[in-house]
Amino acid sequence: MKRLKASNQFISTILAFALIPISGFALDIYIPSLPDMAVRMHASPAAIQFTISAFLITYGLGQLLIGGVLDSYGRYLPNMISLAVFSIASFAIAWSNNLEFIYIMRALQGLAAAVIIVSKRALFFDLYTGEKLKHYASLFSIIWSLAPIIAPFVGGYFQTHFGWQSNFYFLGFFGLAFFALELIFSGETLQVFQAFRFKKIAGIYKDMLRTRDFTSGMVVLGLAYGTLMLYNMASPFIIEKLLHYPATVTGTCSLISGVSVLFGALLSKLFIAKPLVKKITTVIALQIIAVVALMTITGYVENIYTLLAYVITLHLFSGFIFNSMLAYCLTRFSSNGGMASGLVGGGFIIFTSALSYAVVSIVSIKSQVLLGVGYSVLILGILIFFLRTKWIGRENDSATDAQVIMAE
Repeated sequence: MKRLKASNQFISTILAFALIPISGFALDIYIPSLPDMAVRMHASPAAIQFTISAFLITYGLGQLLIGGVLDSYGRYLPNMISLAVFSIASFAIAWSNNLEFIYIMRALQGLAAAVIIVSKRALFFDLYTGEKLKHYASLFSIIWSLAPIIAPFVGGYFQTHFGWQSNFYFLGFFGLAFFALELIFSGETLQVFQAFRFKKIAGIYKDMLRTRDFTSGMVVLGLAYGTLMLYNMASPFIIEKLLHYPATVTGTCSLISGVSVLFGALLSKLFIAKPLVKKITTVIALQIIAVVALMTITGYVENIYTLLAYVITLHLFSGFIFNSMLAYCLTRFSSNGGMASGLVGGGFIIFTSALSYAVVSIVSIKSQVLLGVGYSVLILGILIFFLRTKWIGRENDSATDAQVIMAE
């Protein structure tokens, strides 16, 4: 077995951070291409949008199932196999015009991305402890939010100049490049291999799911991420069909969305020592005020600037909530890093994929007012689940949420 060399620990950590956004690249890079794909394949918007859901479903399920495997058989080999599968599936999509085949390949991409991300998050639990682990965990969603900034902007350029297939060629070469880098610099980081006993693993998952704040945290994560996926599914058709802008504008708007999420995550890190309940309820209240105001405005006027007002305000607040809750959930069971990482990631992604696709299908978002309706459903869900849960580090505790989490 190839072990990680001590001299390569720093570069392996950098590679792990660089691979965390791989799911974001796979989701966001072809967002500007959705309308063109619908035309080229003679498919409805909902049929093309399902390529997103197909990825998210297996991405979520894969994270749920892979945690125990990674804690038993290691991180390195599953990650290498998954990088190869991710690349092959990406190239296969680029070479195909068959929508059903693309669904299958997107599902394979999702499964591979799940293994890659869970193994890379688990690496931090293998190598780091205490405040350093807390610091790195709080960076996960900040690093992840780089993909929505970069990917749609690049994808809009690719779509305009080379067509939708070029986005998947990019993903294929992205996977190959990291396969080579991991082969050279990385290695196995798991020190203690746990026997793969299904009953024991199921028992650990059961205990985690019985922890009220942990499961509520996953639901809140799913709802916060759902606001971003709702926009990703609806915005290309609003921008390119309703407002008649080119795909590059879709990419630019998604870039602004990603920057907003990033700033929200950075603000969350800035306020990490503040009581959890107070800061999250304040942000939810601001979200509700913002969405009501924007729905009122867009009832009279709809243009690219009102759409960006939705994006900048609501996605900033979602980034704040998402980063706070992700750090909370990931550090809740640090002794079982692989399983906790997989359960958190898989749980909220499955919830997000089902909910966001249902909202898009039921509401049939064809205007910014209806987009506001979709946002409102998700924000109210966040409010309900957050307020009905007893959180560690609540306002009347003397310690902050960050301090109490690390003491658990």
